[in-house]
Amino acid sequence: MNRRSKWLWIEPITGSRKGSNFFWACILFLGSLGFFLVGISSYFGENLIPLLSSQQILFFPQGIVMCFHGIAGLFISSYLWCTILFNVGSGYNKFDKRKGIVCLFRWGFPGINRRIFPRFLMKDIQMIKTEVQEGISPRRVLYMEIKGRQDIPLTRTGDNLNLREIEQKAAESARFLRVSIEGF
Repeated sequence: MNRRSKWLWIEPITGSRKGSNFFWACILFLGSLGFFLVGISSYFGENLIPLLSSQQILFFPQGIVMCFHGIAGLFISSYLWCTILFNVGSGYNKFDKRKGIVCLFRWGFPGINRRIFPRFLMKDIQMIKTEVQEGISPRRVLYMEIKGRQDIPLTRTGDNLNLREIEQKAAESARFLRVSIEGF
């Protein structure tokens, strides 16, 4: 889907529909449902989960705490499933040399601001910046610096690009836009 010509470059951005998000949403849903059912089982004094004996768990305080954690986990799981369903964060970056504009399109949650579609003039782009943080939770993001505005991210913050990929993306973007690169 990545389309590139002399005058136009359209780069798709993946959203929340990734395998890792499906995996964590399922794990969180099943785990919190288990906590909730064990808490409810302790209240009724019956085993709602066949392999688990809930008679050893007192409703006050263990059952209440398990119900609370189960409900909290179900809320977080439903939020993850909504981001996956609505594919939040997906879209594209469109660089058009003929018209001299850059359009960034992203899908958000349903509502007034579901479609996020900022446009900028190419002549206002000053440089392409990279942010690279190493450590336990590495962060590698590509930004576009525009006159009079804050830096605009071109990649998703959750994308785990390696150094070579972020360097290649920065070089391609800077070459196409004819601006400099900062941050390596």
